[in-house]
Amino acid sequence: MTTPIALRVLEGHARAYRHTWRGTTVGALVRPVLFLAAIGVGLGTLVDEGGTASRAIEAPSYLAWFAPGLLAASLMQAGASDGMFPIMAGMRWIGTYKSAVNSPVRPRDLFLGNLLWSSARIATIGVVFAVVAAAFGAMPLERGALAVLPAALTGVVTCAAMSAFIVTRDSPQVLAGMNRFLIVPLFLFSGTFFPVDQLPDAVQPVVYLVPLWHGVELTRSLALGTEPALAWPLHLGVVVAVGALALAVGATTFSRMLRR
Repeated sequence: MTTPIALRVLEGHARAYRHTWRGTTVGALVRPVLFLAAIGVGLGTLVDEGGTASRAIEAPSYLAWFAPGLLAASLMQAGASDGMFPIMAGMRWIGTYKSAVNSPVRPRDLFLGNLLWSSARIATIGVVFAVVAAAFGAMPLERGALAVLPAALTGVVTCAAMSAFIVTRDSPQVLAGMNRFLIVPLFLFSGTFFPVDQLPDAVQPVVYLVPLWHGVELTRSLALGTEPALAWPLHLGVVVAVGALALAVGATTFSRMLRR
């Protein structure tokens, strides 16, 4: 449950963001433009002309199929970034967290306040993405706005999980390892660029356990007006269950690491 002090942590992030919003805003605009133009339009033209590959995606065009998957994957990456670098900075590089807990701010407040700020940032990036995708003709704006909801939830859950883990790490080398061996493979192989049934049979069950795949399915279902691979409650239940576990673990690890 959100506490008044956690809201103060959120306010602190918002005040600091006034000095850095220009750079992040440009990135939020440029990233979807480049991906949608290069992959959705460029590669998508070849997929649509291929016939067999085009039928496999069961969508009006590859661009329309790809855009909602990229939305979910991009917000997952945003959540992972918010759960790694600021946490490592607060714990190790700058040490602001250890100073903060000597005030009325509790470790749990830091965890929740950081997550609230990340949630606002992720939602904003999602809305910008939906507007850009609509400009490309990838999805109607109203459907894109709906699709932001499960995509943003996936990003927030990722942020909570990464925060819970990174706060326990001492070496910054773990950040590169997490990006290289977890975040990038998830981005590539969770149904963003191609259906997961194109993967080897031995790999598919692993993908079905990953929250991002469920987030991609929910996002794509809302954007295209189609049914997801599994029942809606099952997809949503997996994401929510992982989020609840991440919240519980994060509150524990922040308290343990900041009260030593």
